[in-house]
Amino acid sequence: MRFTSLVIELIRARPRLVVWIVVLLQAALWLIVPLLFYASPPGNVATVLAFGREYQVGTDLGPPLALWLADIAFRVAGNHLFGVYVLAQLCSVATFWFLFLLARAIVGSQHAVLAVLLTMTVTAFASSSLAFGPLVLARPLWALLLFHSWQLIGQNRRNVWFAWSIEAGLLLLTTSAAIGLLLLLAGFAVATERGRRMLMSFDPLFALLVIAVLALPYLIWVIRANVLVMPALPALAALSARALSWAWLLGGLLLAMVGIAILVALNTPLLNRSSEEAPIIYRPPVDPLARNFVYFLAIAPPLAGSLISGLFNLDGVIGGAGITLLMSGLAVIVATGDLLHLRHQRLLRTVWAAAIVIPALSVIGATLFLPWTGSNEVATSLPARSIAQFFGDSFERRTNQQLRAVAGDAQLASLIALDHARPHLFLDATPQRTPWLTPVKFNETGGIVVWRASDTAGTPPPEIAQRFPGLVPEVPRAFEWLVNGRQPLLRIGWAIVRPKGK
Repeated sequence: MRFTSLVIELIRARPRLVVWIVVLLQAALWLIVPLLFYASPPGNVATVLAFGREYQVGTDLGPPLALWLADIAFRVAGNHLFGVYVLAQLCSVATFWFLFLLARAIVGSQHAVLAVLLTMTVTAFASSSLAFGPLVLARPLWALLLFHSWQLIGQNRRNVWFAWSIEAGLLLLTTSAAIGLLLLLAGFAVATERGRRMLMSFDPLFALLVIAVLALPYLIWVIRANVLVMPALPALAALSARALSWAWLLGGLLLAMVGIAILVALNTPLLNRSSEEAPIIYRPPVDPLARNFVYFLAIAPPLAGSLISGLFNLDGVIGGAGITLLMSGLAVIVATGDLLHLRHQRLLRTVWAAAIVIPALSVIGATLFLPWTGSNEVATSLPARSIAQFFGDSFERRTNQQLRAVAGDAQLASLIALDHARPHLFLDATPQRTPWLTPVKFNETGGIVVWRASDTAGTPPPEIAQRFPGLVPEVPRAFEWLVNGRQPLLRIGWAIVRPKGK
């Protein structure tokens, strides 16, 4: 006797509804977690906001679009991080919806739902989606670009050229990896007959013109800032170490797909000992060009991104795991065949739900229990609002002016830059990163210099004392963590640089 669950019937009858339900539930989960368990923003969100506040055409964080949108969302939410968290989840929802549209055009609606469900288990789409920045914003742009690229190459829909050019231009304004991603798409188009036919018209020329207009301001900044420089190739003696780095990066990408691997393994006939006949989800045959399109864009980005990052000894994969692994779930669905048997339905649902929930539980567990182990501090447990409010109010009481700039410890200074007055962030150790302020201008406008106090007198570190001669430290201020545990209180040393004439 064949048993078919309600979930499978919904996938067959209402595939779009299933996508919206699961995607919105995951977005709600990752919206609740930071609101309840984060006292400060994750990753480099505070730095993104501090840089975005300046509305520079370009910075060392890359193209400006994500920085500008982060600042707009922060201001719209009343200078609250809730706006940035919502923006991050909107990017996540849009990414999976555009992926569903692409998958539906290739494998049909029912299999497209399964492709989205598999992709959601990739850990790159879990807690890292909270740290809004260029890599998070690039995900929906890349997914939409892939969808329209298939419409151009596989379906010859010339009316999407304009939309494609806008998306390509916005991607170039979002991440430095955009050039490589666009080259991969161009390479696939040139390598296929339908792709070459699609390029033999005036439409690509008009698209290039639109892209150039959109990316021109950033390109001018890149040329003037002289940052378009190829990194030096490694010496022969360092190649073995770089190869090991590449292997670690590639291994990290494979580990991020462990949820997909487990679900595929549980659905194999070898593990099916039940006499019940497994329900089948059917799809029409897949276009061979579509199969090649999916496989190429599922394999080439992670291989090329990890290889380049390993060769030049970069910390992470170029483009980020969220982009390079975006097509992994669809590639698995394409490889399964036209008839997809769903065995062990209850077990598959349980494992899938666990793959979605466990990353959130790990974040909560680290926040609540890691401080009791006495190990490294949890960065999101710093009381950002209390820190920013104290130093902003202290400066205003002492000088009768709003705080205009903050310097010193980069992590603490970026948190203070979230104060309601939105003071400028000045990275005094690397002033070229914050060209909107110089040491001379900082001394003129005044501000606060902060550091982590190592004694009760609040003596500044030698390097800070050297960069700010004559600094008079105040009594250090102690702050409680979100969860104190066995950690000592966060003790911050500080000093006021009074504005000229005060």
